[in-house]
Amino acid sequence: MIARATREALEEALGDAVRFDVPMSRYTSLRVGGPADALATPSSRADLARLLAVCMTHRLRHAILGAGFNTLALDHRIEGVVIQMGGLRRLEERPGGLLRAEAGVSHAQLTNFCCRRGLAGLEFGAGIPGSVGGWLAMNAGIPGREMKDVVHEVEVMSPTGRRVSHLRREALRFVYRALRGLAPGSVLLSTLLEVEVAQPAAVRAEVKRLLAKRAGTQPLDVPTCGSVFKNPPGDFAGRLIDAAGLKGRRIGGAQISPLHANFISNLGGATAADILALMEEARAAVKAATQTRLETEVRLLGRKG
Repeated sequence: MIARATREALEEALGDAVRFDVPMSRYTSLRVGGPADALATPSSRADLARLLAVCMTHRLRHAILGAGFNTLALDHRIEGVVIQMGGLRRLEERPGGLLRAEAGVSHAQLTNFCCRRGLAGLEFGAGIPGSVGGWLAMNAGIPGREMKDVVHEVEVMSPTGRRVSHLRREALRFVYRALRGLAPGSVLLSTLLEVEVAQPAAVRAEVKRLLAKRAGTQPLDVPTCGSVFKNPPGDFAGRLIDAAGLKGRRIGGAQISPLHANFISNLGGATAADILALMEEARAAVKAATQTRLETEVRLLGRKG
């Protein structure tokens, strides 16, 4: 629980943009998770800087949340402040074949913008859930194209809120499903993405093709967090879990999707414990069958037990 003096400092910094004891099940795509001590939704860089300063002064841990995908909020109380970045949603063309997108820009907002303007190069993101900040943090992508291929630079606020840096692609360390090398507690503010002028109809056609492919292979009609495990080199996590006989396996309200075994669905009433149990079962079965150790792609928010 947050001490009274700390609560007052947070309220002074953000006013109504900070709330307390907020269930994370309302803000994550899997619809599970216990209460966060505080949920803050800064609408500007100044708000965010004040918030980070309070966290530093009061030794309050903070975690960043975008659109709530690729995140499993655990059932127990989540200590500190969860910072929801949806208030930073500016999106604009820049000269030289660049597109500036703030961290809170949604995947749908970005895709629709590119379709209207005839901007090519980002179609691969069509249907990848989440927000631009999350895409950057996990180096989102599909086979053959990832965020690392289109990022020109990123804008990052320091953990204290006192400094904003602009880092070019060559100074960043993108790896498979992660962006490494930033100071712990740093906050991604925006990015410049490289695009090319194209016919809007051509951009829309490619987006439509990719969306149709996702609709046919992924469970889009039930709550999920996206892919649960990273694909091991030369193989696919979903194929390995399916081969282990776990497609459709259910624990409580959670189920390994019958459509795609690297997705876990909340069929209603699932808990984070149900989902974690399925993850451990899938990992153990694949390890036993193939000696392959699956690594999680989904991020855990909160502490176990």
